[in-house]
Amino acid sequence: MPILATRNLKYTYPDGTAALDGVEIEIEEGKRIAFVGQNGSGKSTLFLLLNGTLKPRRGEVLFHNRPFKYDSKSLRNIRRRVGIVFQNSDDQIFAPTVYPDVAFGPTNLGFSEDVVLERVNHTLEYVGLAHLTDKPPHHLSGGEKKRVAIAGVIAMEPEVIILDEPLSNLDPVGADEIADMLDELNYFGKTIIISTHDVDLAYGWSDYVYLMSDGRIIGEGYPDQVFGDPELLKGAGLRQPTTLEIYHEIERRGLADRNRSPRNVPELVDALKPPDLMWVRVPPGIEEGDTLNLGVMHGDYALHSPYEAVNAKVMHIHDRGWAIAEMERRGVRAGCIRIYDMDGYEPEELRKIMHDADIEVVGAMGRKSKNIAERNGVRLDIAAGVIDKSILMALCGKRCLILTNGGMVEHAMKRISDYAEKSGIEINVGAVDLENCGG
Repeated sequence: MPILATRNLKYTYPDGTAALDGVEIEIEEGKRIAFVGQNGSGKSTLFLLLNGTLKPRRGEVLFHNRPFKYDSKSLRNIRRRVGIVFQNSDDQIFAPTVYPDVAFGPTNLGFSEDVVLERVNHTLEYVGLAHLTDKPPHHLSGGEKKRVAIAGVIAMEPEVIILDEPLSNLDPVGADEIADMLDELNYFGKTIIISTHDVDLAYGWSDYVYLMSDGRIIGEGYPDQVFGDPELLKGAGLRQPTTLEIYHEIERRGLADRNRSPRNVPELVDALKPPDLMWVRVPPGIEEGDTLNLGVMHGDYALHSPYEAVNAKVMHIHDRGWAIAEMERRGVRAGCIRIYDMDGYEPEELRKIMHDADIEVVGAMGRKSKNIAERNGVRLDIAAGVIDKSILMALCGKRCLILTNGGMVEHAMKRISDYAEKSGIEINVGAVDLENCGG
């Protein structure tokens, strides 16, 4: 049973302009959903209907299979359970300082002052803004304002969080922090719904996609289905995601495995075909047609690469001990990724772990973890796209450490383990502390 659904939903603006025409959707609970379309396609209007802010002219919205009712008591309940974050944070933040703004929702729900205090402090700590409790919103950065708006919704503990263009007008690091936060909220069971015209975001992030154009749903499905259909994208006025476009170009040139749908850079790298031929040094006495185990000669031809040829057939012997060999099988020797929970951060412990585990690359996910790292002089090599970049560094044989906290610890381990299982490349990944910092 879907958590949110619409039936023949229609909406017309007061001036008579049709905004939505017969929209029918079913949102599965606990999923990450993206509504993709150009500006004016109806995404924002649909979101206001899903939250009960607007009432449809025709059709109905259902929450847990029950149609919305539009009396004040019913709407109050809906807006508590289905929270919405507007595209422009200034439209949502109105209090003189951060604390009362985040406290507004739970206070209106009738919670006691002690409960409101606990919820607000916990939420501000979670979004990395505990140090800005008394700061006026107009002194905040765009990313900080966005987190205040999200905090105001989280504090009401909704089942569904709807975000209209959540990453717009944010720098890459700020956008990555918001994306990490949405992933963690989803990991904890929240249904996350976003609107975007960014096809790269929707393709790489979502579990399910709806394409909108002129107030209608013109396509839906899993990301690889929707974004792999050029005619469907053309009808929505959208382009293919960059990762998929690059893949198709290298596939046409015979440089990638066929019938793949890589959704991020590690998956794109995994789709690349290794060269069939390579120059190798051969020992005396080897003749053309002989088979070599080149693994024992790894350092001679691929010193800084994780790729290790196991067997190769000598096709042509050159002078000075070199030959052209055709590869028959290749293996991968990856580095490792360790994950440290910053909720239990101890400076000396982290320094010892980094030393004992011979860490070469350090990344941090989430504003709280980044703030702790910055305050304590921990040098960060990766601050955006941390999981994907750590995977890529591990594929180059590097020993990586990800600093994060809360549910992102398990989320990061799952993402990396899922990639290793899907690609067949074994990446040693695990949480780390003083008793478990080697390997």
